[in-house]
Amino acid sequence: MTKAKDHSISEKLGIVLFLLPTLIFIGIYIVYPIIMSFWLSFYEWDGISPKKEFVKFKNWSALFTDSVFWHSLTNNIKIIILSLLIQIPLAILIAIIIDRGGKKFDIFKSLFYLPMLMSSVAIGVLFKYVYDPQFGLISAILNLLHLENLAKDWLGDPSIALYSVIAVICWQYIPFYMIFFIAAISNIPQELYEAAKIDGATQTQYFWKIEIPLLLPSIKTACILSLIGSLKYFDLIYVMTEGGPAGATELMATYMYKNAFASFKMGYGSTIASAMFIIITTAGLIAYFATRQKEA
Repeated sequence: MTKAKDHSISEKLGIVLFLLPTLIFIGIYIVYPIIMSFWLSFYEWDGISPKKEFVKFKNWSALFTDSVFWHSLTNNIKIIILSLLIQIPLAILIAIIIDRGGKKFDIFKSLFYLPMLMSSVAIGVLFKYVYDPQFGLISAILNLLHLENLAKDWLGDPSIALYSVIAVICWQYIPFYMIFFIAAISNIPQELYEAAKIDGATQTQYFWKIEIPLLLPSIKTACILSLIGSLKYFDLIYVMTEGGPAGATELMATYMYKNAFASFKMGYGSTIASAMFIIITTAGLIAYFATRQKEA
C-alpha cells in the first residue's frame, strides 16, 4: 500500500516537473502581461518616465466615448463576417477537390499552402506593390484587358481599402483552413463513401448528407479560430495601410499600437489592450458554448 502511494506521489511530481517550464513560460509571457495591461489602464504614463499618475477610471471612461475605438471594433467585425463567409467555404471546397483528386492532386497541397509559409510583413509589402494604382499587377492586368475604368486606388480609397486588405487576409489564411479540412476529411471512413455510392448517392448528395455533417465539429472549430484571429489582427494591416486612409482600415490592435508606442500614451494603450482581451475572451467563450450546446 505504501509503495503504491509512493509511486502515485512520484508520478504526480514527475508530471508537475514536466509541466513546470511550460507553466513558467505561460506565466511570464501571457499571464503577467495581461495583468500588467489591466494595472496600467488605471494610470497615465508615457512608457518612459518612471513617474506614473493614477487616474482611476479616466482611461476607461475615455474609451467608452472614443469613436475611433468603436470604429476600429466595427472594422474588426467586418473582417470576422467576411472571413467566415469567404475563408471557410472556399477552404472546404478546395479541400474536397484535392481529396477527390487523389494522389495526383497532392502537389496542389504544397502549392496552395505557400502563402502560409510567408511572413505577414512580406505579404503586406508584396501586395502594396500589387495594389499600386500606377504600376501594380492589378492595374496592369486591367489595362491589358482594356478595363482601365475599373482601376482604383485600392489602398488609398477609404470606401474599398478595408475590403482590399480583407482579400489579402483571405488569400493568406484559406490554405491554413484547407489543410485543416483535408485532415478532417481524411478521418472520414472510406467505407461510408463506398456504401453511399452503392446506394446510388451522387457526389453532391454524399457531400451534403454525409460529408458536411461529419465535418461540422471541424467547421465549428475553424469558425472559432477565425473569429479570435480576426479580432486580434494587426501585422498585415499595419504594413499595408497603417490603419489608413482616414482610419478606414483601423483595427483595435493598430489603434492600441499607435496610442501605446507612437503617441506614448501607454496607459490608454493598455486600456485598449485590456478591452481587446475582454472582447476576444467573451466572443471566444460565447462561440464555444454556443457550438457546444448545439452539439449536446
